[in-house]
Amino acid sequence: MPDRQVDFFIAGTQKGGTTALRAKLLKHPDLAFSKQKEIHFFDREDIDWQAPPYDDLHAHFDLRQPKLFGEATPIYLYWPEAIKRIHRYNPEARLIFILRHPTYRALSAWKMERARAQETYSFSRAVSLIGRCRVRFAKGGVHRVFSYVERSCYAPQIRRLLTVFPREQLLFLTTDQLWTHEQDTLRRVCAFLGIDTSYGDTLPAQKKYIVPVDARHVPMQDAATITKLNKRFRRDIIRTADLTGLDLSGWLESGYTDPMHDR
Repeated sequence: MPDRQVDFFIAGTQKGGTTALRAKLLKHPDLAFSKQKEIHFFDREDIDWQAPPYDDLHAHFDLRQPKLFGEATPIYLYWPEAIKRIHRYNPEARLIFILRHPTYRALSAWKMERARAQETYSFSRAVSLIGRCRVRFAKGGVHRVFSYVERSCYAPQIRRLLTVFPREQLLFLTTDQLWTHEQDTLRRVCAFLGIDTSYGDTLPAQKKYIVPVDARHVPMQDAATITKLNKRFRRDIIRTADLTGLDLSGWLESGYTDPMHDR
């Protein structure tokens, strides 16, 4: 293993704004990202984790540069062994997580999979007990495509995370913060990474997100399922707020509006 390693990871969550955050940090002079956004190294199950081929990971970087190296693969928070594998690789790594309202994260993920033609179920069926059986009976009880509800249950994932990494190496943000207070959020990220915090001040605020798959054309009129999921996630939202210190009270309000409602 070379003396240099990947220093930080944008490790969650899917459809939370990880692509947008990475895009906004790409030009920071103190940072160097992998050319490919999602390397999917630590969630691989086809390699020997007793002797991991870290060269496969490092091939995405020029580790000779005097910068902080980062990559963004949002499945890492959800995938059972990924966080432990990251810790074994670099116990000093810093991890960033962007959490989106769980109902709208699930909806956005479903729309993405419909756009990719990976999903044939309606949204209501996909998040029902029948739809979730596809996850329950998958190997290890996890699924890369159909885990709409499971990935949105943040508290269990964060509790697992906190048994591996110390709290000071973790930064929790919300999609709402990135959307409504972009420059302040970028300053927080830079401060967390220990780099120049004035970078965000030079970027014009944008009310536009960069997404890997445009799913705005996927129709979805299912207010009843939205209401049901809001109730389903209520307890998890409260627990997530306690674990992260985030103010998620807005997520509990009946009139909550998702900032990325069409994404």
